[in-house]
Amino acid sequence: MEQIFFYVILSVVVFSFALEQFLDYLNTTCWKHKLPAQLINIYNPHEYKKSQLYKKANRKTGLLSSILSFVIILLMLVFEGFAYVDSMAVSISEHSILTALLFFAIIGFASEILNVPFELYDTFVIEERFGFNKTTPRIFIFDKLKGLLITALLGGGILALVMWIWGLTGDMFWIFAWLIISAISIFFSMFYSTLIVPLFNKQTPLSDGELKQSIEHFAQKAGFKLDNVYVIDGSKRSSKANAYFTGLGSKKRIVLYDTLINDLSTNEVLAVLAHEIGHYKKQHIITGLIAGVLQTGLMLYVFSLFVSNADLSSALGVSEAKFHIGLIAFGILYSPFSLILGIGMNILSRKNEYEADKFAAQYELATDLASALKKLSVKNLSNLTPHKWYVFFHYSHPTLLQRLEKLNN
Repeated sequence: MEQIFFYVILSVVVFSFALEQFLDYLNTTCWKHKLPAQLINIYNPHEYKKSQLYKKANRKTGLLSSILSFVIILLMLVFEGFAYVDSMAVSISEHSILTALLFFAIIGFASEILNVPFELYDTFVIEERFGFNKTTPRIFIFDKLKGLLITALLGGGILALVMWIWGLTGDMFWIFAWLIISAISIFFSMFYSTLIVPLFNKQTPLSDGELKQSIEHFAQKAGFKLDNVYVIDGSKRSSKANAYFTGLGSKKRIVLYDTLINDLSTNEVLAVLAHEIGHYKKQHIITGLIAGVLQTGLMLYVFSLFVSNADLSSALGVSEAKFHIGLIAFGILYSPFSLILGIGMNILSRKNEYEADKFAAQYELATDLASALKKLSVKNLSNLTPHKWYVFFHYSHPTLLQRLEKLNN
């Protein structure tokens, strides 16, 4: 049976890689040397050429990174690399939870060593070349260290807790794990901006002035209680602009990047903010959270059916059933189902984006929102003509042209 599992795992890895590369290739077929007619009022020829060069540069780096990751996973599967890492962890500690933590620490450390060169090249070569990068080496290093520490504390803590529950309850552990992970997800949905973001960025309340007055007036007109509008210093890392909504209940807040405020007019910023408020008013935040919780429950339940299966661990070269080995094997086997669920979530997300745009348009901000979307797309050198299948699989937002068409109507 372990041979069947092994070949299925191998097939899933190959299929996932092939599908991703095929979709990437389809996307490149939409790149044109000449400015497409539908983009004439958005891009000028110079900006369009720059966007094409930006996409090609990212494509080359992404392809090399994907091929390297694919080859390494194949080697780990064929030459029982996961079993070797497991033996390294066991040689340090035979305690099941400590073994699992060491196992993922070794894999995580090796993964970082392989990924850092690509991240450095992306940040300090590609992003620098196209005028986006504001990150200094010091910021890059401290971001990396803080990210690793958070991952170790949260990821390691959750893994240890789930394994401890598994030891007490057996295959019914998924119910308790689901409750705990759901509670953690809700907690960070409420407090992410106050606990995690300050470790990386400075957030300050929006200062008094025309923009704040316009925002307060709109929130009152829209029947939205808004106490917290913050500006984040995104310009310390990138010239790209963004805005997002975070939190629930009294902890909700809208965060505007300083680059967004600098690049857009007051009415355009207000239109972007109206779009974010639309997500809240239409209950998109809650429905997205519920959908995520349900997906987690499904994944944990299916995992509980396989976690004690010795054949699953044997497929990776480990003779006895182990939680962390089963988790690796299951993660690979579950990826096709995760892909299908991801497509469904993207379809829902794109629908929600249209609804949030419509909410802003109801307050006569359609023209300003369209103008803001155009400016941000050009500023960020976005791909405005992606292949429809790439959009179907990967895009959580409709394309700019699709959103403009809806706004115009």
